[in-house]
Amino acid sequence: MKRWLVLDRDGVINHDSDDYIKNADEWLAIPGSLEAIARLNQAGYHVLVASNQAGIGRGLFQQQDLEAMHQKMHRLLATAGGRIRGVYYCSHHPDESCQCRKPKTGMLDSMERDHKISLKGCSFVGDSEKDLQAAITKGCTPILVRTGKGERTLQRIAGKTQYRNLAIFDNLSDFADFLLKETSC
Repeated sequence: MKRWLVLDRDGVINHDSDDYIKNADEWLAIPGSLEAIARLNQAGYHVLVASNQAGIGRGLFQQQDLEAMHQKMHRLLATAGGRIRGVYYCSHHPDESCQCRKPKTGMLDSMERDHKISLKGCSFVGDSEKDLQAAITKGCTPILVRTGKGERTLQRIAGKTQYRNLAIFDNLSDFADFLLKETSC
C-alpha cells in the first residue's frame, strides 16, 4: 500500500524569508530536511509538495526562477537518496480569487486527480495557519513544524479550539523520526 505525505516547501523543506525566496541561490535546505524526506521515501512514503508562491504574482521573481529553485531541490534531494513525487504551487497574487492558493484546497485536489489517490487522513506538514486550514478542510492530518513561520503560527493559533490536538514538531526531521517510529510498531 502506498503512503502519501504532503509538505509545504518554504519553512518546512527550505529556509523561509519574509522577503520571499526569489532564486536558487537563496533556496537553502533546512538542516536535516532532505535527509528526512529520503528516510520517509525509503520507508515507503511518497512525498508531494504544496506551496504558495505569490512572489511570482507580486512580480518579485519569474517562473524560470521558481523552476531553478525546484531543480536545485530535486538535485540535492536525489543526492540525499530521496524524491518528491510532485511539486504543486500557486503563483497567483493573494488578491486574486483563485482556488489553488492555500488555505483553499485546489493544489490538494490536483494532487488527488493526478495521482489517483485520496489524501484523506494523510499527514500535511506546514509552518503556517494556511497550511493547517487547507489540511483540515481536505481531511488531512495537520502537522505543524516550528521552523519557518512555525513559532509565529503557534502564537497566532494559541487557544483556537480547532488546533487543540495539533501535533507540533521542531522540524521535518523530528516529524519523520516520530512517523517512522510509529509505523515500525
